[in-house]
Amino acid sequence: MLRFLILSGYFELMMYLQVSGKLDQFINVHYRYLAIISMILSLLLALVQLFRWVKNDQEEHDHHGADHDHGLKKPHQRAIAYILLALPIMVGLLFPTVSLDTTIVQAKGFQFPVSQESVGDPEVQTQYLQPNTSLYYNKSDYQKQMDKLMKKYSKDGVLQITDENYLDVMELIYNYPSEFLGRKIIYQGFIYHAKQDAAENNFVFRFGIIHCVADSGVFGLLVHLPKGVTVKNDEWVRVEGTIGTDFYQPLKRELPTVAAAKVVKISAPKNQYVYHSF
Repeated sequence: MLRFLILSGYFELMMYLQVSGKLDQFINVHYRYLAIISMILSLLLALVQLFRWVKNDQEEHDHHGADHDHGLKKPHQRAIAYILLALPIMVGLLFPTVSLDTTIVQAKGFQFPVSQESVGDPEVQTQYLQPNTSLYYNKSDYQKQMDKLMKKYSKDGVLQITDENYLDVMELIYNYPSEFLGRKIIYQGFIYHAKQDAAENNFVFRFGIIHCVADSGVFGLLVHLPKGVTVKNDEWVRVEGTIGTDFYQPLKRELPTVAAAKVVKISAPKNQYVYHSF
């Protein structure tokens, strides 16, 4: 019976995340089909367990319909196993799902290209500023991927960044800043004020997911706002400007920047995350 309840709980949790749209805050939306497959498998396995439970009950088995754990003889072993199996369901139901904002950036700061806490842990690659998908390709395949994207986005004209190409274009700009110097750019994101001594720098960021929330990060560019324009942390803006480069002292390196000609405050999008398309 407990197996049926746990498996049906997995099914109901995945269904809830799908219907509510909260699944997008855990995994790359391009992997949604995997969540659907797991949901279907959970339902099928739950039905199998229900059938076995009813059959055993009807046959008045020696254990009166109780589940059999041939590999786990002791009650405390079975209890621990069931608790571990049910843990993802409890976490999914009891912990609130919230969109990330500048408070996470303020708490952790940002490093380049990956955060210090992820170093040495191949399973957790939290990234900042630059999306770095070289972690998921061998060297030759990664270069082919970059060459393909450069061919697509190195043409003249305004570089329009959308939700669909956000991470691709940001990675190109950081990898090949000289190729985009002087290029007009339009993109949107939320403002983050990075304070360093008496100076304050403005970044326009988006939170992005490469595969899942474990390798999520905050990605964007240092933006020089026009004179007289003031914006607050977490306010969403649409930026139009020209790509350049500046030396950023806190990171002791040259960063691509945007000299903004126009900054318009906008409403936050319904889904504030962007995703990498593999």
